[in-house]
Amino acid sequence: MDVQSVREQLEALAEPGYQKFASSLIPNIDNLIGVRLPALRRIALAAARDDWRAWLEAAGNDVFEEIMLQAMIIGYAGMEPEERLRYIADFVPKIDNWSVCDRFCLGLKFARGNQAAVWAFIQPYLKSAREYDIRFDVVMMLEHFIDEVHVDEVLRLLDGVSHEGYYVKMAVAWAVSMCYVKFPERTEAYLADCGLDDFTFNKSLQKIVESYRVEADAKQRIRGMRRSVRGKRQA
Repeated sequence: MDVQSVREQLEALAEPGYQKFASSLIPNIDNLIGVRLPALRRIALAAARDDWRAWLEAAGNDVFEEIMLQAMIIGYAGMEPEERLRYIADFVPKIDNWSVCDRFCLGLKFARGNQAAVWAFIQPYLKSAREYDIRFDVVMMLEHFIDEVHVDEVLRLLDGVSHEGYYVKMAVAWAVSMCYVKFPERTEAYLADCGLDDFTFNKSLQKIVESYRVEADAKQRIRGMRRSVRGKRQA
């Protein structure tokens, strides 16, 4: 499977109606041609069984779907953890939207069997000035490290995130809510004395309350923790 044949497949699968819908969900990009995710997964799985290294080397970055395919193939292809980490490091700078970021992180399932190496690898991204570097780190933590061993450190690191990017704040809120779902007592204690800015704090509470995995009485307590931000701009 070469780059040209993949491009032809993408063009054949593009749907103008879906392109308009999907573009409305990812407002900061303008290079989406409208191929649905199930179709992209089929192409990525086929590419991952072929000469995927050559494809990744030659793949373009002008079209959203080609970038998404790179993200998927890095997750699907068979390789040693060290090689995968090298591909991840090369790919992260290409992330410029929440959709590619989150799908990429979700697909990196090797992280659960290589936690020490992946944990060490992702830490520097929290110190980046770039919005999607930080979101990558936060989403990796929420997808692969909210467990008994890491949850307290995850909460500590989330509390130290300081970036005005909307997609950073939303990722942190999402991660805090997932910590609550899995470790409610620890996370509620954290929320009672945390350093999150008002917007991220209240979004964290909102996401907890919206979860079907949180009991009604707990939701009532969480609602009562909401900070008043009258006169303040939250985003």
